[in-house]
This record gives sequence, structure tokens and C-alpha cells, in this order.
Amino acid sequence: MNKKVSELIKRLPRITLLQDEPLSKYSNTRTGGPADVLAFPNNSQELIELVNQAAQLQLPLTILGNASNLIVKDGGIEGLVVILRNLNQITCHENKITAEAGAALIAVTETACQQGLTGLEFAAGIPGSVGGAVFMNAGAYEGEISQVVEEVTVIDRQGNLKHYKNHDLNFNYRHSRIQVEGDLILTATFALRPGKRQLIREKMNELNFQRAAKQPLEYPSCGSVFQRPKGYYTGKLIHDAGLQGFRVGDAQISLKHAGFIINLGQATAKDYLAVIKHVQQVIWEKFQVKLETEVRIIGRNA
Repeated sequence: MNKKVSELIKRLPRITLLQDEPLSKYSNTRTGGPADVLAFPNNSQELIELVNQAAQLQLPLTILGNASNLIVKDGGIEGLVVILRNLNQITCHENKITAEAGAALIAVTETACQQGLTGLEFAAGIPGSVGGAVFMNAGAYEGEISQVVEEVTVIDRQGNLKHYKNHDLNFNYRHSRIQVEGDLILTATFALRPGKRQLIREKMNELNFQRAAKQPLEYPSCGSVFQRPKGYYTGKLIHDAGLQGFRVGDAQISLKHAGFIINLGQATAKDYLAVIKHVQQVIWEKFQVKLETEVRIIGRNA
């Protein structure tokens, strides 16, 4: 692996590449081991070069957006890891907004508000990137990305460019076609509607106030950990099971919102995964409800 990484660095001298870089510096949980090599492309052409070279060298390739709804295991990630935060351009044309995959979803909602475009208010406080939001069909407060995405541009693992319309993406609850096929999102276009800027701002402020009141935003976390099982509310199940405050190491089920696991300071991914496993076991034993994770769990065990 080291020879392949060295060759990648040699072939791509213009791109920032960091060896054995701790991913805890970039994940919202502040946990995670090192990437064999971590890249920060500045534009789509650099991303395509990275994809092509990784394929030629047979290096495993992992794309991270904002690393928000994600747990990286303590052993880190094999091969090439790409963080897209520099691919963050946002443009507006008529009633549509096109954003690069690394753009913060919050920044896109701000652009929509400034342009007097409604439809994205539900996403005002979601901390992820555009690419991550499309990848998992992110949603909150009765809204989902699938309701506003018109088109997505991707590259496949061989570097080929593709365009998907909304109906091509097989959106479902916290699911999209991208998860299955492994394409890499470059841009997403959102089709919105004209609205009154003041009303849009008021709605965004209202939802952000609700988030701050109900969610433990003062601590590192991966956001909502579990999918909502049909007919139930995950937070209520965990609360009713008496699990709020349960902790392993510094990973704790939030006392403020039972659907969140927070990092009290020095939590490891192993701590997080132990809490998740315990919650799943207890909820099954008490209610015969199977909790599936919403958070994406990747990487090697330590």
C-alpha cells in the first residue's frame, strides 16, 4: 500500500495529499483513525485525476463530504480518502440553484433565501455537504432532498461523466441509487419556487431555533444515529427504554435528545459502536423493534 501511495503522490504533485492523516480532525464526532492518504481537490478536474489514478493503481477510494453523518473506525481508512470541501461553488439561475458536492447544505439554503427561493427551508440547519445530502437523501421536518433535486452530475469509478435526473436516482428514506452504484457526486441542481424572502427567513429561523432547543449542538456528534422504524419515533423508544445518559467511555446518549450520541471529550469510534450495539440490543429486547443505523460506518477496526 505504501508503494501505491508514494506513486500516487509522485503522479499528482499539484494536489494536496497527506499521508497517515488522522480523520478525527475532520469528522463531526472528532473520532476516527488515519487515512493512508488524504486528498483535497480544488476543482472537478483534480477530482477526476484522483479517481483515474486511484483506479490505475488499484487504490481503494473513499469520498467524504462534510463527514457529518459518519463514523470512521479507529483503524482509519485504507487507500485514498478524498474530502470535497474545496469543491464548494454555488450558482443560481432563475429558480434553480446548482452546487458542487462539497458545498455546505446550509450555504445552499442561505443562497436560496437571499434569492427569494422557497423549498429548501427544511435543510437550513442540516450540517452536511450537498454531496452527502444527495447520497443519503437527507431530510428533516417533513422535508427531504429528493423533493427538490432536479439533476445530479456524477463520475463513476472509472472517471466517466454521467447525468441523473431525479427519477433516475431511486430515492427512498435515507437512500439513493448513489449508495448502491458508488458513483461520485460532482454537482446537484435544485429546482425551487419563488417565495417571499421574509417568510423564508422566518421559517429557517424557526427551524434553527427548534434544532438548538432540542438537539445537543454544543457537543460533537454524528447527528441522527438511527433510522426511524415504521410506526415509531426512535428518540422516544430510547427514552422509554431508560437509555438516555448511557455511555461507553466518552460516547454518551444525549440527555437532550435520545437520538444523538455525543462525544464528551475523548470518545473513540469503538465507544460509539459499543453504544450503538447496546441500544439496538435493548430496544429489541424491550420492544421487538429492530433499529437500523442511519449514520454511515466505514473504515478498519483498530
